[in-house]
Amino acid sequence: MADAPQTMVIVGGGLAGAKAAETLRAEGFTGRVILLAEEREHPYERPPLSKGYLAGNSAREKVFVHDPTWYAANDVELHLGVTVDRIDRQAREVHLADDGVLGWSRLLLATGASPRTLDVPGAELGGIHYLRRLPDADRLRATLRTLGRENGTLLVVGAGWIGLEVAAAARAYGAEVTVVEPMATPLAVALGPELGRFFAQLHQDHGVRFHFGASVTSFEGQDGMVLAAHTDDGEEFPAHAVVVGIGAAPNTGLAAAAGLELATGPGEGGGVAVDGSLRTSDPLIHAAGDVASAEHPLFGRRFRVEHWANALNGGPAAARAMLGQEVVYDRVPYFFSDQYELGMEYSGYAAPGDYARVVLRGDAGRREFIAFWQADDGRVLAAMNVNIWDVTAPLQALIRSRRPVDPDRLADPGVPLTEL
Repeated sequence: MADAPQTMVIVGGGLAGAKAAETLRAEGFTGRVILLAEEREHPYERPPLSKGYLAGNSAREKVFVHDPTWYAANDVELHLGVTVDRIDRQAREVHLADDGVLGWSRLLLATGASPRTLDVPGAELGGIHYLRRLPDADRLRATLRTLGRENGTLLVVGAGWIGLEVAAAARAYGAEVTVVEPMATPLAVALGPELGRFFAQLHQDHGVRFHFGASVTSFEGQDGMVLAAHTDDGEEFPAHAVVVGIGAAPNTGLAAAAGLELATGPGEGGGVAVDGSLRTSDPLIHAAGDVASAEHPLFGRRFRVEHWANALNGGPAAARAMLGQEVVYDRVPYFFSDQYELGMEYSGYAAPGDYARVVLRGDAGRREFIAFWQADDGRVLAAMNVNIWDVTAPLQALIRSRRPVDPDRLADPGVPLTEL
């Protein structure tokens, strides 16, 4: 008797889910591929939401992973605006909010993450924005245009990547920008204080005002619209609009309710615990993208990566593993950012406390340099190239080598990266 046709169900219509569906077909899978998207938009990429699209430099249709006709042409059953209520592991079914039930042979969770919200008095006022979805970017883009025309003020809560990219876009429109951040520098967790100070200076040179060491405790409004924010050090900041960018939390509700193991250890970032092939504690269920906390063979630890490249590469890796292929997901973490005239790429992983020093190669004053995060034993854990291009491959090879390097050779532009 021939085997029954298999059904691959993907929960989550973002980049990871869409690329997983694409990979299943590219690898020759002929069974059913069902992609369940909670949003009503076709799957899209998120970086433009705080970069090119928000800044008005790229068109809306450029954000989509595939042309809308691709799904039907490749026999991918795309369901938009669908909420999955629960997973029945024993019956191998997903139950939908509209009482629909879908059976699966293999299941991929690509449910992403949601913005952390600011729970303070006045948080419900109009004019307070979070940026995660395409409609969020649509609204914020219109707001920034208006602020620019009217010389309005944007208050940004949080000096992480989203906060800084939004600040750069707002300044390009001509808006006044103030950033409130509880740490002593921007990007303190992502880059540490050494490079945090560099990004603070970049934004200050473009007219952004920072208020460090303080947290927003309340918002004040009139006629339902925000007018100002108050901080725990007694300051008041007028604002015609607010963007809150204080991080994101993985959407683990479905996984937790289904009894799948979650990542709860220090530094693991929460999320669904997966092994090196992105398999959860149930061997028939995989997870990829922002929701997955993966064992990384290169770094010898589990962590969760929220960046674009992880979704781009993790979705296909999970799809191949679902097909029974031998998969070791050991990509070097990578992300990029564009702010004003500065472009940067970051490879590797160096959490606070993991590294002993930061070594610079090049001219930080001209904003053309490479930064290296080194461990005590001289291994390079991470590297960031700023306005220097086509060096990602040798930088990632250096990180993969786990080879100790003399800091003086790291800092010397005369030593080719390939010799390190």
